[in-house]
Amino acid sequence: MALFRITATRISDTHQKVLPALAVVLRNLSDTTDLKAVLSKKIPDEQERVKSFRKSYGSTKIGEVTVDMMYGGMRGIKGLVCETSVLDPDEGIRFRGYSIPECQKLLPKAKGGSEPLPEGLFWLLITGDVPNEAQVQAVSKEWAKRAALPSHVVTLLNNFPSTLHPMSQFSSAITSLNSESKFAQAYSTGVHKSKYWEYVYEDAMDLIAKLPVVAATIYRNTYRDGKGVGAIDSSKDWSQNFCEMLGYDNPEFTELMRLYLTIHSDHEGGNVSAHTVHLVGSALSDPYLSFAAGMNGLAGPLHGLANQEVLIFLKKLQQELGDNVADDALKEFIWKTLKSGQVVPGYGHAVLRKTDPRYTCQREFAQKHLPNDPLFKLVSQVYKVVPPILMETGKVKNPWPNVDAHSGVLLQYYGMKEMNYYTVLFGVSRALGVLASLVWDRALGLPIERPKSLSTEGLMKQLKG
Repeated sequence: MALFRITATRISDTHQKVLPALAVVLRNLSDTTDLKAVLSKKIPDEQERVKSFRKSYGSTKIGEVTVDMMYGGMRGIKGLVCETSVLDPDEGIRFRGYSIPECQKLLPKAKGGSEPLPEGLFWLLITGDVPNEAQVQAVSKEWAKRAALPSHVVTLLNNFPSTLHPMSQFSSAITSLNSESKFAQAYSTGVHKSKYWEYVYEDAMDLIAKLPVVAATIYRNTYRDGKGVGAIDSSKDWSQNFCEMLGYDNPEFTELMRLYLTIHSDHEGGNVSAHTVHLVGSALSDPYLSFAAGMNGLAGPLHGLANQEVLIFLKKLQQELGDNVADDALKEFIWKTLKSGQVVPGYGHAVLRKTDPRYTCQREFAQKHLPNDPLFKLVSQVYKVVPPILMETGKVKNPWPNVDAHSGVLLQYYGMKEMNYYTVLFGVSRALGVLASLVWDRALGLPIERPKSLSTEGLMKQLKG
């Protein structure tokens, strides 16, 4: 007992000396505006945590794989790790554990603004910590500093024909940017694999900084006067610089873009664009090549092009039924669409079993800023009519709207009518999540992805015994 009292006293004395110093270290870490320094402190701890977890549970089975899953695009198979976000069927997306409403409340905002800054979400995605205002401003300035494009990429962009789809231009320009890859340069010199993440981080920061310049150049060359996008202003945030390069100076549109770029950033690891970036990156392709591959997946009509499909559907509805549509006429139109073998675009989701929170926050933005817009009213009416019809068919597990059911309507209202361009905006946003994940892929030393596949004949033999 005496020994215990002596030991306890010594521990107490030690705590009194150490804890204040530890508090200073933690406070300095939480206050630092150097994102890479924060990440450098976190990665060793997370590497050890994952190593220990795998040592204890590495042979534990998670779930079961059915034949339908194998033929159905691996849907529902738990086979990936994604640190940045998780998609819950009932709650929706959570970024590092935070819901969209929580992010809207907690993440720093621009002066006079009410929507979260994407820079803050990136800090959250890559560190797991909610940043303070100074940290977000530091990221804004860092991206402004890194935004310049090399001359060969500018030449490439300016020589694309205006008839080339914006996503093709976007992907090509990103691929050509890999001439700037710090990771590729380091790998060619034989850098140790424990340092991979540092060079992937540098590439990720450079690429995110340059994407608005690439995207704005494409927009101006394809739809506007073709003049240069102008200089980046380091006193302005990432979204505001992007909007001004596009040629939009409406503060409401800038607020919309801050929201849009935040909520489209990540959607866990299994969607086509996120999985493709992870897959190609697992071969140690540099972040430019990996992200370009993901953008080619995003360009598909079942992924990033879905918001265009929604607008085409709404415009067709307006043309056939007019602006003031009676509910009964709308129901008849929906049933006619379904019976013809078509779908109602923007409704249903592979994982979600409720209204997509990304739809909800866009709806709230519309209710605040454009409550009387005819197209928004039509979207609201469709929201009321479609889910009961889809449930009545008995074939739809999730009859609720997803993010694509709303985003195009908001862009249309503020004058961005060019639907083919919308997926480029999606791509600029998606970079935040997939590149944050790519940094962690290399930090955790994840290997090349190589699942086992079977032929139909082999699968039949295996099951028939």
